[in-house]
Amino acid sequence: MNNDSKTEQQDLTITISVAQTPEQAFAAINNVRGWWSGDIEGPTDVLQGEFSYRYEDLHFSKQKVTELVPGKRVVWLIVDSHLGFVADKHEWNGTRVIFEITRKGDKTELRFTHAGLVPAQQCYGDCSRAWGSYIRGSLRQLIATQEQP
Repeated sequence: MNNDSKTEQQDLTITISVAQTPEQAFAAINNVRGWWSGDIEGPTDVLQGEFSYRYEDLHFSKQKVTELVPGKRVVWLIVDSHLGFVADKHEWNGTRVIFEITRKGDKTELRFTHAGLVPAQQCYGDCSRAWGSYIRGSLRQLIATQEQP
């Protein structure tokens, strides 16, 4: 096993299944203000667009939307970050947040991966819990309330 595949296996991944369509899931993911708490500036649904997220002085990150495939895939590159609760404040820099959407029978599967967020990083525990709350909680709820596009 090479290091790349080992690292890939350790990336934080969360998968949920919802009754809504892939298009509804895609619309909800791109409505970041609808499922993230904190201050968000900039476009979250524009290819090559950049948006920032700030929660008090604990978390700042700037994301660039690098992939936007309707009903299938969304990818953000973390171009800048400052995590106030870990030693390496820029631990997220260069990591990618990936949403993969697949129709499975009468359900839609959403596979979330934070590529580069691995157990060796100090923020992994807290960040995993936060992502879990967002993906399994507020994003799932937002998907459930999406109108059919």
